[in-house]
Amino acid sequence: MDKQIIITVGREFGSGGIFVAEAIAKDLNIPLYDKNILEEICAKKGTPHEFLASYNEKPRNRILSRTVRGETNSPEFHLAQMQFEFLRNKAAQGESFVVLGRCSEEILKGTPGLINLFILADPEWKQKRVMENFNLSADDALAKMKKMDKQRKHYHNSHSQNKWGDSRTYDLCINSSRLGVEGTVKEVLHYVHTRIDAL
Repeated sequence: MDKQIIITVGREFGSGGIFVAEAIAKDLNIPLYDKNILEEICAKKGTPHEFLASYNEKPRNRILSRTVRGETNSPEFHLAQMQFEFLRNKAAQGESFVVLGRCSEEILKGTPGLINLFILADPEWKQKRVMENFNLSADDALAKMKKMDKQRKHYHNSHSQNKWGDSRTYDLCINSSRLGVEGTVKEVLHYVHTRIDAL
């Protein structure tokens, strides 16, 4: 790709955001960074992947962590900073990629070719998808949705000046329950290609 293009995808749990991100990466033939960021970080540092994975995209545990003179012992905080640095380095090297979550619309602000997306959906529609995808009851699916979105919101807002899901933070917010995941992918790709052409 001649131009540097970075697509950030924020998402509500159950909205199909991961499928949108995967479709964009495949269409543009560029890497998708998600949990695989941990694999690269672990390989460089020689740290067991299972250890870091337990702290991935989670807010700092205020009970178990301490901050003294601006320094914290929070593994959640340090892992987040490692991932932010990983993404900043990739962007600084001129790489094009898609990234899922990780406050990427904030930490990569000002990068040329940056396009920020947020995928949301109606609660009932998300609940049905979560029930099917995770083989859960209606109540358990709803509980999982609330837990995951609360966790994502807390994580994002603790590392960003902007609020998670606030439409003013993103270039495009789209409700995937209106068109379904496939229809949403089609509309998002149309938007992304239009933006790329305008760069």
